[in-house]
Amino acid sequence: MDAPDARTIKAAIQAQRASMQALFDQLRQDGLDEPGVSRDTYGAGEQRAHATVTKAAEALGLEIAHDDAANLYMTLPGRDRSAPVLVIGSHLDSVPHGGNFDGAAGVLAGLATVTALRTLGLTPDRDIVVMGIRAEESVWFQVSYIGSRGSLGTLPEGALDVRRVDTGRTLADHISDCGGNPEALRTRARHFDPSRIRAYLELHIEQAPSLVEAGVPVAICTGIPGNFRFPDAWIEGRTDHVGTPRRFRHDAATAGAEFAIALDQLWADYDQRNIPMACTLGRFHTDPAAHGLTIVPGTFHFSLDVRAYDEATLAELEDKVGRIIQGIEQRRAVRFHLGQQARAAVGMVDPAIKAGLEAAARAQGVPVLHIGSPASHDAAAFAAAGVPMGMLFVRNENGSHNPHEAMTIEDFLDGASVLAQWLTTAT
Repeated sequence: MDAPDARTIKAAIQAQRASMQALFDQLRQDGLDEPGVSRDTYGAGEQRAHATVTKAAEALGLEIAHDDAANLYMTLPGRDRSAPVLVIGSHLDSVPHGGNFDGAAGVLAGLATVTALRTLGLTPDRDIVVMGIRAEESVWFQVSYIGSRGSLGTLPEGALDVRRVDTGRTLADHISDCGGNPEALRTRARHFDPSRIRAYLELHIEQAPSLVEAGVPVAICTGIPGNFRFPDAWIEGRTDHVGTPRRFRHDAATAGAEFAIALDQLWADYDQRNIPMACTLGRFHTDPAAHGLTIVPGTFHFSLDVRAYDEATLAELEDKVGRIIQGIEQRRAVRFHLGQQARAAVGMVDPAIKAGLEAAARAQGVPVLHIGSPASHDAAAFAAAGVPMGMLFVRNENGSHNPHEAMTIEDFLDGASVLAQWLTTAT
C-alpha cells in the first residue's frame, strides 16, 4: 500500500470527529445504567453495543462475521486475501456502572483507521480486521480474556461451566443466548490460527493518571502484566463469643487483616526495589449472614489478584504469598482455602511494532510516553498465543472502571492518527 503523507492521514482521521463522537454517544446510550454504563458481558448491554458497532461497520461496507464465542469481525479486504491478517481490536463490555470508553475506544479507533484508508482510496496489502471482542471484563464471570481466548482456542479448562456472578447461569448458556456455539469451544475450535495473524494492535484508555500528570495525550505500551488470581478464597476460623480470651481465639477476621497488611508490605518491598507489581483484595469481608457485634468471626472471605510484568516475578510472588499464608495459619490457628486459581500470561510487546508506533507518532507530531500497562488487556491473550502485539494508550482523567472516565475526542483522534499512520507502513 502506497503511504500518503502524514498530514493527509491526520486530516482523514480528524474529519471523523463528529461521526466518532456520535458513535461514542450511542454506545453510552446502549449501556446507560446510572451512574455510568453497564454493558454486561454476554448480556443485553454488550449485545446492544455489538449491534451499534455492526451497523456502523455495515455502513462502511466492511465484511461482517462472528465466531463460536460471538466475537465480532469487521474486515476491510486487502489485495492478498491469503496473507496473514492485521487485527485491531478491543472489547465492548464494561464493568457494572463503569465508564463509556474502557474497551469501546479501541474498537472505534479500528473503525476510524479503516475509514481513513477508505477515504484516501487505499487498499491494504492484506486484510485488516477490526475485532469487537466479547467478555474482557472478568468481573462478570471471574475468568480473564474470555472472548479473545475463545477466538484463539485457548479458553482455560472449565471456563464454560463458570456461572455469571449476578444471574447464576453458566458462561455456556450466556454464549448460546448471544448466538455463539459453546460446544464448539469445548473442542478448542478456534477462529484464528495465530500463524495467520500478522499483528494485533489495541488502543485503550489509560487506567492510571500517568498521561494526565505528564500532559501528554498518548502512550506506547511497554508490556502488559500477567497475574494469578483466587476469585473465591476464604479463611476458616472458629465462631466464638466476643468475650473469648485472645489465646483461645481462631479469629478469621484478624487473620484476614494480617494477610492484607502483609501483602501491602510485600508490595512496598518490591516498590523499593523498583520492580513493578500490584496486589489487590477486591472482596474482603466477613459473612453477613453470620457476623455480628458480639461474635468472633469464624469465616472471612476475600478475592486476590497479584500481577507483575515477567513470569519469574510472578512465580516468586506466588511462593511468597504462600509463605505469608503458612505463617498466619500457624500464628492464628486458622486455615486458608484459596479455591480455584485463575491465571493470565504476561503480555510481551513486539519490539518492531513498538518501534513502528514510535515512528508513527513522530510522523504525526503526537508526543508520547512509554508506559507499562497497569491493567490486563486482550492484547496479552494474543501475545501469549505467539501473535506480535502492540498497544497505544490514550489520556483519560479520573481513572477507569467508574462512571467518570474522561477521554477527550481530541486525544482519541490523536491516538487513532498514530494507529492509522502505523497501518499505512505495516501492511
